[in-house]
Amino acid sequence: MSRADLEVRATMLRDQGVPFVRARVVLAQRPTSARAGDEAIIHADGSIEGFVGGTCAESTVRAQSLMLLDSKEPLLLRITPTEESGSDGPGDTASGTLTVHNPCLSGGTLEIFLDPVVPPPLVQVLGDGPIAAALTRLAGELDYRITTVDRQTVHDALAVVVASHGRGEVDALAAALDAGVPYIGLVASRKRGIGVLAELAELRPDLARIAPGRVHSPAGLDIGGRTAAEIALSILAQVVSTRPHSAAPTDASSAEAAQATAAPAMSVDPVCGMTVAAVEASLHLDHNGTRHYFCGPGCLRAYSASSGYPES
Repeated sequence: MSRADLEVRATMLRDQGVPFVRARVVLAQRPTSARAGDEAIIHADGSIEGFVGGTCAESTVRAQSLMLLDSKEPLLLRITPTEESGSDGPGDTASGTLTVHNPCLSGGTLEIFLDPVVPPPLVQVLGDGPIAAALTRLAGELDYRITTVDRQTVHDALAVVVASHGRGEVDALAAALDAGVPYIGLVASRKRGIGVLAELAELRPDLARIAPGRVHSPAGLDIGGRTAAEIALSILAQVVSTRPHSAAPTDASSAEAAQATAAPAMSVDPVCGMTVAAVEASLHLDHNGTRHYFCGPGCLRAYSASSGYPES
């Protein structure tokens, strides 16, 4: 895949709100199969498009990239085939650098810049009145993505705000509750909000129990807002204040979402001791009911030979 193709692919992923890591080789010491300027995209499932080194280097890049999708911080990754004497240590991911000794690396040292591209939080708004318009303006200042409520993508939303003043409210609230959206707000008076939730409970009895505790109505913190902009500000402040961090999920949908965004599982190569991402894209072998992950084909072959596992 050419650099131009990768750029097109990266743009498409950004537009679709799909997280990925952009990797670029900034140093390649001979002998190595990679060259400075080589690039790749690492997806959340561990699959890689492009080229930043052979299988062993790729394994290290995959493992570190998947962790960066959780931390969202860029990293300069240095991969060395031998222990480097006189160094101050492997580095610190908090400082933006990390040195990894990969004993299976047959080539020279590689330095690869890993840049996680995580889409900004998605806020879906139903309505086209003054409050909805103010929400759109202010959310842009917070670098949130704003779309209308859409059942196809609502499961990706951080927040759903229903500000349509009677139009399509129940359907939008039901969609947000079904998707386990972290914040759901209904712009309505307290009295009318109770009526909307009663209508929702009548049409969707299965949501009657959870809706009162999940739907913020009136939406927004009580800061005495009067104008559309002030009310929008109070709603976005409430979105920020209730944004999930390490809190336990409140329902099954939220639990699935938390699991999907959790740090990836890691495994240890039983031959060389390298840390490998425990994902389908990594080299692996099922033996005696256990799945083993490997940094490269050499370790996989060595394990197969030592365990008497027939090579396919």
